[in-house]
Amino acid sequence: MPIQEDVTELLFAWNDGDPSALNRLMPLVEAELRRLAKYQMRREGVAHTLQTTALVNEVYLKFIDQKKANWQSRAHFFAIAAKIMRRILVDYARRQRRSKRGGGVDNLPIDSVAVLSRQKSEELLALDEALDRLSELDPLKSRIVELRHFGGLSVEETATVLKISQVTVIRHWGLAKSWLKREVRGQ
Repeated sequence: MPIQEDVTELLFAWNDGDPSALNRLMPLVEAELRRLAKYQMRREGVAHTLQTTALVNEVYLKFIDQKKANWQSRAHFFAIAAKIMRRILVDYARRQRRSKRGGGVDNLPIDSVAVLSRQKSEELLALDEALDRLSELDPLKSRIVELRHFGGLSVEETATVLKISQVTVIRHWGLAKSWLKREVRGQ
């Protein structure tokens, strides 16, 4: 049986309340979660470091907190994981901004934080804020950006998660990227 089918079966078992399903699922998806974490950090530029293990562990902890999940597919699982990673990176950038402006400094172990440059932190926050505005104007475009940009999902996977055609994903993706570029640049 292909791994993809195993993942889907375990997701459905987790949906049905099997507490051991998550523990059996994680070894099957760990490599993909690590790839996703590296993908996320590659977008942050070369002036930072990240322990991908720490980011994957944070995602795992968020999944453990899920009491009742409603997983639809393997792609849906990775889309949610990407969204969680985005939140972790944005929260870190906000803490860094607060610290830069005299806020409290969080004492965290060195292996559990992402070190982002100030410029990249500001860019990530600007993108996050623009994505929030886009979500208010056009939730579908916002979701597509989240899945493609932050999740690293393909057009096909994005279409599957959102239950729309690939052509619709491509069209909205192009329009959303243009809109976000204008917003982030302040034009």
